[in-house]
Amino acid sequence: MENIDWGSLGFNYLKTDWNVRYEFKDGKWSDMQVTSDEYIQMHMSASCLHYGLELFEGLKAFRGADGKVRLFRVKDNAARLQSSAERLCLPVPTIDMIVNACIEVVKRNERFIPPYGTGASLYLRPVMFGTTAGLGVKPANDALLIVYASPVGAYFKEGIKPIKVALDREQDRAAPRGTGDVKVGGNYAASILSGVHAHERGYSNVLYLDAKEHKYIEECGAANFFGIKNNTYVTPKSPSILPSITNKSLRQLAEDMGLKVENREIPFEELETFEECGACGTAAVISPIGMVYDMENEKTYNFGMDKVGKTSMELYTRLQDIQYGRAEDKHNWCTIVL
Repeated sequence: MENIDWGSLGFNYLKTDWNVRYEFKDGKWSDMQVTSDEYIQMHMSASCLHYGLELFEGLKAFRGADGKVRLFRVKDNAARLQSSAERLCLPVPTIDMIVNACIEVVKRNERFIPPYGTGASLYLRPVMFGTTAGLGVKPANDALLIVYASPVGAYFKEGIKPIKVALDREQDRAAPRGTGDVKVGGNYAASILSGVHAHERGYSNVLYLDAKEHKYIEECGAANFFGIKNNTYVTPKSPSILPSITNKSLRQLAEDMGLKVENREIPFEELETFEECGACGTAAVISPIGMVYDMENEKTYNFGMDKVGKTSMELYTRLQDIQYGRAEDKHNWCTIVL
């Protein structure tokens, strides 16, 4: 694509040529529809607008060192989308519908897939809405599933760097036995205010404790948390944490490296015992945490703002090597599209 400065791309929407859609109506899904239209015509009383019947996913396609285009763990994203739909009592699309839509979007927008070596990738956003018009709080009988794409830049423009994180004891991200373990819009709406307050104070992200006892580390903004100590990769276990596909991948890679992996409750007091810690997700892969500031108790936990921990860096490199085709895909995570 001759008019795009791949190196200056951020994590923002950039119009591409095509998106694909499925409509659920009268008890069945339509065939895949391909369109260049970026807009949705929707009734003002649609259930998604009033009662939050909305969910989404995020995944990436990468142009590899060998010139091939790979979608990373698309079936896992499809399965997680199904879980979100089930939780919201929305019609559940099949795995094949979701995977085929993602592949179609990548193929049709090939000219927007960033060249290898730019650090950029093609981000895919499957999003689904309940579209039934009405006033009552009840499941939607109609739905729209859309998959669209946008090229996005490298999260860290000048190389992976540690971030500063604020601990928020005032707000909770998701309730116990609520919707924290599925990827629905309400979870993110609940985090906006905390994020604004943190950014105003110069912090990149927010660390949340569990909503029930406020004793255990849970999510880090819109990402999963992990800590490294004693040759062990530790990540929180909780029914209100979204099962991150990036975290799932990092746990496997940690085992491949010979690390022990623990998925368990992490008391906040344990934070200062970690040698390294970070946030992980689709956008950045790993955001190493250099400092955590407890705003209520005015205490700082330092992990080093000057360099990335050795284990975090190796995990990041190993995952990127698989995504860009620089290393063998031993776990069959990638789907070659082009």
